[in-house]
Amino acid sequence: MFEAEETGTTYLENALIKARSLYDDAGGLPVVADDSGLSVPALGGAPGVYSARYGSDEAGRDLGAAGRNELLLRTMAGLSGSDRRAFFVCCMVLIVDEYRVFTVQETFEGLIGQAPSGDGGFGYDPVFVLPDRGCSVAELDAGTKNRLSHRGRAGRRLAAVLADLEAAP
Repeated sequence: MFEAEETGTTYLENALIKARSLYDDAGGLPVVADDSGLSVPALGGAPGVYSARYGSDEAGRDLGAAGRNELLLRTMAGLSGSDRRAFFVCCMVLIVDEYRVFTVQETFEGLIGQAPSGDGGFGYDPVFVLPDRGCSVAELDAGTKNRLSHRGRAGRRLAAVLADLEAAP
């Protein structure tokens, strides 16, 4: 089991905290760690780095995904158009050794819908709508989601870094 206290205020800070902790726990072996979440500009970037625990402090308990989605929809009631713009963020950190650290950060843009839709995916996927596709992320098949998503894109970028490292003399 691995846990690191996420005390950063950005995705990068939290990914670095987790990667450094994991690197130390692994005895200096190469590691990859990430931090991700949902950011809504009209809410000042919230839920942001607190996406997994959004609203839980105020409620005094873990709201779970459905509760966090409900809170987000209530908070955004009355907002329309570009005020519903949102994006998922994924920051990945690769530590090869103490002085070789690589980072990638990708986004996945969409809008917060008016109500949950679909039963695939997890987290905020049912309320995150892709206007050009006319569906929520929870309605995408896994292959399409992996191709379009912030995690899939960041993972491919990090895979390119790893391939380059392996190819270097």
